[in-house]
Amino acid sequence: MPDQSRTCRVIRPGGSYLGKQGFTYVEGISAETVGSTGLSMVLLTVPPGGRASAHKHEHHETAIYILAGEAETWFGERLEQHVVVKAGELFYIPADLPHLAVNRSSEPLVAVIARTDPNEQESVVLLPELEGLVPR
Repeated sequence: MPDQSRTCRVIRPGGSYLGKQGFTYVEGISAETVGSTGLSMVLLTVPPGGRASAHKHEHHETAIYILAGEAETWFGERLEQHVVVKAGELFYIPADLPHLAVNRSSEPLVAVIARTDPNEQESVVLLPELEGLVPR
C-alpha cells in the first residue's frame, strides 16, 4: 500500500467553516484535508462591511494574496499601525503580531491565505481587549 503522506493531492474546495476570527473560510490545504505538517492555505471572501475579531496567530506566520477588493488592516501590539491592501498585492503578517482586518469597500474582498500552521485555526488567539481600538 502506498504511503499517502508522500503523494500529491488535488483539493476541490467545497466545504467551509466558521473561523474564530468571525469569517467563513473555504477549506483548502491543511492537516485535516491532506495531512500537511507545516502549512495551510484557504480561500476567504469577506462581504462589504465585514470585520475580523482582533487576534494573532501564535507562533505562525501568515501570507495573504488579495484576488479582489481591498482590506484595511490594523496591526501592532495596540493595533496602532494601518495599511490598505488591494487586489493584486500580497501581505505578510509575522507570527504573534496582533491584527484586525476590515472590508470597508462596497465590493467583496477575496483572498488566498497561507499560514505556517497546518491546523489553520489552532494557533488563533482572540484579543477582545483590542477590539475598541479600531473604529467601527
